[in-house]
Amino acid sequence: MLSGCATVGSQEDAAAGKATSLLAAVGAGDGEAACALLAPDTITTVAEDEPCPEAILDKRLPRPGAVVETSVYGQWAQVKLTDDTIFLAAFPEGWRVVAAGCTPRASRPYDCTVEGD
Repeated sequence: MLSGCATVGSQEDAAAGKATSLLAAVGAGDGEAACALLAPDTITTVAEDEPCPEAILDKRLPRPGAVVETSVYGQWAQVKLTDDTIFLAAFPEGWRVVAAGCTPRASRPYDCTVEGD
């Protein structure tokens, strides 16, 4: 899905689409669909104490807000929404969420509700 021929704009649109799809799935109570959008390491971390479809719904992610800004840096993307920041990585099948429910902290890495190791 992400190839050398893909434009930055189309990569940004695809990343933003995955980010909002994750929040929409969680908001709809569809843990299966939400987990299908996560990167493998993120699934492992989320499903530490219970299956991913139940665990992701317990993370209290915000409803999908408007996309404010999307940035693509090679194989990584950051999608800023009105109430959340989501980080994604490129996989052969497309963008996957590596961290969500992220809030910035002054001079420190983001604090994320959902993230992989």
